[in-house]
Amino acid sequence: MCGIAGYRTNKPISPMTLSTMLNVIKHRGPDSTGTYFESDYSGGMCRLAINDLEHGNQPLYNEDKSVALIYNGEIYNAPELREKLKAKGYAFRSNSDGEVICHLYSEYKENLFEYLDGMFAVALWILPLKRLVLARDLPGEKPLYYTKLPDSGLAFSSEIKSLKLFPELNLTLDRQSIWDLPTFLWVPEPKTIYKEINALPRGHILISDSDNLQIRSYKNNFNKKDINKYSDYEIIEETRKIITHAVESRLLSDVPIGCFLSSGLDSSIVAALASKSLDRLNTFTIGFEDLDDPYHGKSDESQDASEFAKFLGTNHNTIRITGPDFYNSLDKFVHHGDQPFAVSSGLGILAVARAASEANIKVLLSGDGADECFGGYSWYNYLSKVNEISAENTFQENFNSLQNIGESLDTKLKDLAGMSAEKRAWAWHYYAHEEEKKSLFSNEYSEGLCSSLRHFSEFNKNRTWSTEEYIAQDRDFYFPNEMMRKLDRMTMAYSVEGRVPFAAPAVLSHANKLKESHMIRNGKLKWVLRQAFANCLPKDVINKPKHGFNVPIDYWLKSSWKKLMSETFSEDSALYKHSIINFQSKLIAKNMLNDPKRLNGHTLFCFIVLNRWLENEHV
Repeated sequence: MCGIAGYRTNKPISPMTLSTMLNVIKHRGPDSTGTYFESDYSGGMCRLAINDLEHGNQPLYNEDKSVALIYNGEIYNAPELREKLKAKGYAFRSNSDGEVICHLYSEYKENLFEYLDGMFAVALWILPLKRLVLARDLPGEKPLYYTKLPDSGLAFSSEIKSLKLFPELNLTLDRQSIWDLPTFLWVPEPKTIYKEINALPRGHILISDSDNLQIRSYKNNFNKKDINKYSDYEIIEETRKIITHAVESRLLSDVPIGCFLSSGLDSSIVAALASKSLDRLNTFTIGFEDLDDPYHGKSDESQDASEFAKFLGTNHNTIRITGPDFYNSLDKFVHHGDQPFAVSSGLGILAVARAASEANIKVLLSGDGADECFGGYSWYNYLSKVNEISAENTFQENFNSLQNIGESLDTKLKDLAGMSAEKRAWAWHYYAHEEEKKSLFSNEYSEGLCSSLRHFSEFNKNRTWSTEEYIAQDRDFYFPNEMMRKLDRMTMAYSVEGRVPFAAPAVLSHANKLKESHMIRNGKLKWVLRQAFANCLPKDVINKPKHGFNVPIDYWLKSSWKKLMSETFSEDSALYKHSIINFQSKLIAKNMLNDPKRLNGHTLFCFIVLNRWLENEHV
């Protein structure tokens, strides 16, 4: 695990530029630094030493050093790949998992990435061809950003902040990205907050020659089994087998490992499987004010988590946090978001990562992704019902959503039934609607922008989506953009590596084949996952309803965080000075926060984060 940065250019650039780029992302790898210089290419990494502590420094090379690698991540099937490559005559210099990438290039060229089960952001320099190859893992766990330089060159980095060091870029804010932010709480990839910088899409490679640049996807070749003719029993067994392997392979480490542990099913499965393979496992949970959120229910689940940790026999840590504690970490949260990122539950990840770092734990496993892969979100139970209502009736479209708390569930479902598929996809899962944003943004700033709902219509242009399609859209869009981005940025803030077994390519491939009846049966969400581990976990864990980690953002903005509202929507704010919000936004935001029929805390927190980012991070 590390952070990587570099550039290829036809114009001489001082080596100090690379050194400065790496220094900016030093938190991603504080243990050592490695660099590689050629006349028209410079690349480097800052290392968080997890595997082959003594000999795993980078760059790594193939046998004749014609291929040089810097990379961020872990290759979990490296042991098997190493043995296969050795059988073909390849000699290894280290025990680093990343060295297999160099030799795989000799065998498969750019197709090598189809063989990697892992999380990674890769930069390969092919010396004889003067070619730079960048690649990003299939699920999108590890970030990789790039920008074209004015001299036909290209710069890349694990974080946007180090690309901002190139003054010739003349970076400009992307108005469309800022418009999308309050809808999702993040900027959807491959766009970023800057017009001149893009994310390399997950599961893609970028090839840069001296006069050409191409980007293409590569295949997920893991778990190609056809389960269409499998019985329920066989699918349950296959689910258990795939997840068990995903967890066990992600224990690859020469340093101690920990787990996030709520009292829910997903993290409990990961922790239970990890504890069977490790002599000692550290588990971490957040405990804070047990408020009654009108949408999510009670906030604090730390007692249940502690009881399950006792059942497993882990070394358990409960980190008790208050609203003021989260408030005091807000600037760090904004800084390590890298670009505006307003998922408030990331504050909890940040607190756990800090505790893990203080306990000398460098690796944390997470249960993220089980909901998107196996059908775990509460509204999935209503997807088919709303499709049936829609087929039978015609309703006038409106902007009701699950953030509305003033209507009965039946009323909300009828309202959703009248929506187009893309509006319904928004209403199930997301926040500010287009009309709300128009009331807060200035006319000047919002003029000519596209609806944020385009991200749903681009996924599927059909009027009606099946239940499987709604869940697949969450797996394809929400999971990488929110869940994995949150885990990576907030754990790396304290030099801790977050790992996601449910993001394994084999798990994603398996999930893509599941039918609604495998995921949801008789009102039971994640049916096949619960069945797969029913004999491994206590019944109260298996049967417990979904309960995410929820920060009571609406309550805090009305109480201990009230000052943030006045700062953000004042005429002295960066938002106002950039002409992003209008002169009425202060009153409108106040009314939104106090609306008894709708939860708007997350929408308003987006503007708070954006304002802080503009004041402290934007150059």
